[in-house]
Amino acid sequence: MATTVSSTKKRAWPAIVLVVLTLLLALVVIRELDRAPRTDDAYVYADTIDIVPEVNGRIVELAVRDNQAVKQGDLLFRIDPRPYQDAFTRGKASLVALDRQIELTQRTVNAQQYNAQSVRAAVERARAAAGQASDTLHRMEPLLSHGYVSAEDVDRARTAQRATQAELSAAQLQAQQAAAAVSGVDALVAQRAVVTAEIAIAELNLEYATVRAPFDGRIVALKTSTGQFASALKPVFTLIDTRRWYVVANFRETELKGIRSGTPATVYLMSDTGQRFKGSVDSISYGVAPDEGGLALPGGLPRIQRTLNWVHVSQRFPVKIRVDNPNPELFRVGTSAVAVLERGRGNDDSGH
Repeated sequence: MATTVSSTKKRAWPAIVLVVLTLLLALVVIRELDRAPRTDDAYVYADTIDIVPEVNGRIVELAVRDNQAVKQGDLLFRIDPRPYQDAFTRGKASLVALDRQIELTQRTVNAQQYNAQSVRAAVERARAAAGQASDTLHRMEPLLSHGYVSAEDVDRARTAQRATQAELSAAQLQAQQAAAAVSGVDALVAQRAVVTAEIAIAELNLEYATVRAPFDGRIVALKTSTGQFASALKPVFTLIDTRRWYVVANFRETELKGIRSGTPATVYLMSDTGQRFKGSVDSISYGVAPDEGGLALPGGLPRIQRTLNWVHVSQRFPVKIRVDNPNPELFRVGTSAVAVLERGRGNDDSGH
C-alpha cells in the first residue's frame, strides 16, 4: 500500500513542475508584453499627393512610367504650350502697342496743357486791359462836368472799357474750352495695368504647362500616355513621398499608457521578416470611427474593426511610427508589418 502512494507522488511531481513552469513562463510573457507592446495589426504608410495639371491641354511629352522613382525637379509631363505661348506673345505685343499709344497721347496732352496755359495768360492780359479801361473811364467821367475833358473823350473811354470787358469774357471762355480739351492718359494707364496682368497670367500658364516632381517620390497609378487630353485640377497619377516612411500600428487602448511621441520602436515587414528597422513614435491618433451606431463622428476618422462582436474588446488606436532607415526596395504603401514599442521612453510631450 505504501509503495502505491509513493509511486503516485512520484508521478505527480513532473505535472506539478510543469504547471509551475507554465505559470512562470506566462508571467514572463505578460511582463514582457506589458513592457514592450507588440502588434501585427500594422501596415506601411507614406504621404501621397495627386499630380494634377494647373492648365488644360494635350500631353505632348510623358517623361515617366508607372512605378518609376523620381527626384525632386524631374520632368513628369509637359502639356502643349503653344496656346499659352501665343497668349504670352500676344500680350507682350499689346503692351508694346499700348506703350506707343500712351507716348503719343501724352504728347497731345502736353500740347493741350501748353495751349491752356497760353490762354490763361491771355485771360490775365485781358483782365489787366479791362481793369485799366475801367479806371480810365472812372477818372474821366467826373472831369466832364468841369469841362476838363470832352464828351467825345468820355465816349471813347466807355467804348474802350466795353471792348476790353468783351475781350476778357472771350478770353475766359477760351480758357474754359482749353482746360476742357486737356484729356490725359489715365484710361490708357489703367488699360496697361490690365494688359500687364494678362501677360503675368499667360506667363504663369506657360510655366504650368511643364509639370515637375515637387519632391523625391515614386509614380503610381499612371494610366495615361502621350496624346491624352489633360484637364486642369484632375489627377493624372499619384506620387508617393519616399522621403519619409511610416508604419501605422493599431494598439489596444489598454496598451497606450506610457507611449508618447519619440517612444522607440522596432518594426519588420511580413514580406521579409529577417530585417528589423528602428524607428520612433511620431504621433498617436486621438479618434477612431466607432463600429456601433450613435454619435456621428467626422468621416475622416480611421475605422478599425473589432474582432469579436459578442464580447466587449478593447478599442484599437493607430500609432504612427516613423522609420529611421527604411529599405526602399521593401517599403511599399500598405505592406503588412509588425511593430514593437519600448514603453516608458520618449519625449515628455503632453500633446501626444
